[in-house]
Amino acid sequence: MATGTLEAPGCPSGLAPPSDEAPATHLETFVRHDARGNDVLELMVDGASCAACIKKIEGGLLALPGVVDARLNLSTKRLRVAWTPHALGPEAVSEALTRLGYRASPFDPERAQQSVDAEGRFLLRCLAVAGFGAMNIMMFTTPVWFGDDMGENARTLLHWFSALVAVPTGLYAAQPFFRSAWKALRAGRANMDVPISLAVVLTFGMSIAETMRGGPHTYFDGITMLLFFLLIGRYLDHRLRERARTAAREILALQAVSARRVGADGVVEAIASRDIAIGDRLMLAAGERAPCDGVIVDGVSDLDCSMLTGETLPVAARSGDRILAGAINISRPLTMRAEARAEDSAVAELARLIEVSEQGRGRFVRLADKAAALYVPVVHGAAALTFLGWLVGPLMLQAAGLDVSGPDVRVALTNAIAVLIITCPCALGLAVPAVQVVATGRLFKAGVLVRSGDALERFAQADMVVFDKTGTLTLGKPKLISTPDSASLTLAASLARISRHPLSRALVEAAGPGTACAGAIEVPGEGIEGVIAGEPARLGKCSFAAPQQPEADDGAPELWFARGSEPPIRFVFADALRPDAARAVAALKARGFAVEMLSGDRAQAVEVAAKAAGIENWRSSVTPAQKTAHMQALRGLGKRPLMVGDGLNDAAALAAAHASASPGHAVEASQAAADVVMQGDALMGLVEAIDVARLAHKRAGQNLAFSALYNVFAAPLAAAGFLTPLIAAAAMSGSSLIVTLNALRMRGRT
Repeated sequence: MATGTLEAPGCPSGLAPPSDEAPATHLETFVRHDARGNDVLELMVDGASCAACIKKIEGGLLALPGVVDARLNLSTKRLRVAWTPHALGPEAVSEALTRLGYRASPFDPERAQQSVDAEGRFLLRCLAVAGFGAMNIMMFTTPVWFGDDMGENARTLLHWFSALVAVPTGLYAAQPFFRSAWKALRAGRANMDVPISLAVVLTFGMSIAETMRGGPHTYFDGITMLLFFLLIGRYLDHRLRERARTAAREILALQAVSARRVGADGVVEAIASRDIAIGDRLMLAAGERAPCDGVIVDGVSDLDCSMLTGETLPVAARSGDRILAGAINISRPLTMRAEARAEDSAVAELARLIEVSEQGRGRFVRLADKAAALYVPVVHGAAALTFLGWLVGPLMLQAAGLDVSGPDVRVALTNAIAVLIITCPCALGLAVPAVQVVATGRLFKAGVLVRSGDALERFAQADMVVFDKTGTLTLGKPKLISTPDSASLTLAASLARISRHPLSRALVEAAGPGTACAGAIEVPGEGIEGVIAGEPARLGKCSFAAPQQPEADDGAPELWFARGSEPPIRFVFADALRPDAARAVAALKARGFAVEMLSGDRAQAVEVAAKAAGIENWRSSVTPAQKTAHMQALRGLGKRPLMVGDGLNDAAALAAAHASASPGHAVEASQAAADVVMQGDALMGLVEAIDVARLAHKRAGQNLAFSALYNVFAAPLAAAGFLTPLIAAAAMSGSSLIVTLNALRMRGRT
């Protein structure tokens, strides 16, 4: 496949590494079909780095005949294109991307991750080099600052030492800005990195010239420190965008990587999950995870679907029942027929839901990108006017009869560079990240881990909270709440010890150590039967162990135990609320939040938990897709929901919500999709996170206001010649110090 190399103008990084080319003739093998019958192709796009890239690529592909959907995820670099059958071929998509100026190849999650990791490592290296250079240059410039009696030769020698450190380190550290500026200029546009690159080049050039002529002033220290501060902001931005990749990757890691396929001759062979074809018969042993979606064709067992539905109890499964990828077979071996490929499974769909939700958030153009359209021409214009003013101004004054010295190109250039440096948006770039760092440190001490910097801003904006039930408001673990006599509990536990069923485990935990009933067998979906002291005994469903007993109508999880002619005994379980759940809900309501609950569990269980927690609005039997759709619907109504969940079935909803949180015991995929993770069993950390986020929002606003005022007053002073590039760099660093000190006020309690 022919590839292009041009990146869309306005992209800040310009760091996309080259990708391997995939011949267009091979793309046909990567085309699949979605549920609507459309042809779908997934590509990895290199060079896309900002919202302008998304708009350019998606708009260009949607203009192709037959294309019904084009969606680029900026974080994972995955482009999904869907078109009506026979409308066009994958080569047309490839050629369109080439015309737009982007490299593309068939999507490979591993290679995509390597590409993004390489970008992060490069930014970190540049940051380290800039920091190293700035510290070492200070060793040579400090004597110049304070050495009033220093001779000209000694001063020039120290300037040369500074140049030997500053030039190589500065040119290396400035590569992210140089690359981005060059690509923007080559495309006929200017972005925010153009004036930064210009200031770096001019400052180094003028400082070297001053050193060669033995001049008193060089600015190696100021420009290197400037790069160091700018790279801090650039690296933080890269880290913020890594969350979506982590969430999707963690979910896909939960998918089985291999399967056992039964051939037409009955021979069983091990294959990779990606090689499963629709119609394949697969064997699923007890304890194994289903590798794809399908239908059970042989066997009876129990399935743990909590990863997908949030349901605490296993569900009985037999021939003809559907089974979804990610479900765990608990009791006995099963044979299933694949009805979808692994990449089209329920687990893969959850990963796609997260990517779509994260992309929706990524479409919002960052503050820096919004300011670029104004910042670039204003800064360039101000610097150019300053340079011309100091050249033409003296001539005009002389023509007016005033006794002034003639124009000096060096002075004009010095003042123009001072304008470029002092208007650098360094304080603006640190205004919010500095607050985020301090706020996240404060929350860490409170047991709340913040996974992304912009999470605090979204937490401060949230106006309602939506809780999952199992494992979030509750402990997610059944506990025996009835009080049978100890003898019956011991006998029942001897049967329960051979089972992996959650209620059996809860019963064993309540009974304590003991022996298992020899010869007992488990009947999948029903219970356990065996012989205790010469009498037949059963433990399980009411219809299995005590069919003569009426079904209870309280909806509580239960096990019935019957032995011989003795009256059957009912063991009742409950998923207890977290100790501070009701207090946390009350605290949220006191702060003006509307509180809801969404759960995949049964209606009776959800109603009991909702009443105990003080939540009036709740829904039961909600699927992962329905949770995600509910988040999107709320946002469509102008709401800003904060989702709190712990299961894999919550991951997509966590990503789709305006803000999100997970408890510390949540599955890795949910923690990766969440903005904050609360350690321990307490929910009050959520309230603390909201309070700190609101305070951080206030501090960030103060910093942004100061940064704007700083430029309003500092730029005219630089243009008037009152500030040298060194003073401009010091003022720029001072403004950064002020916003940092204001952020440090967050360490207190007010």
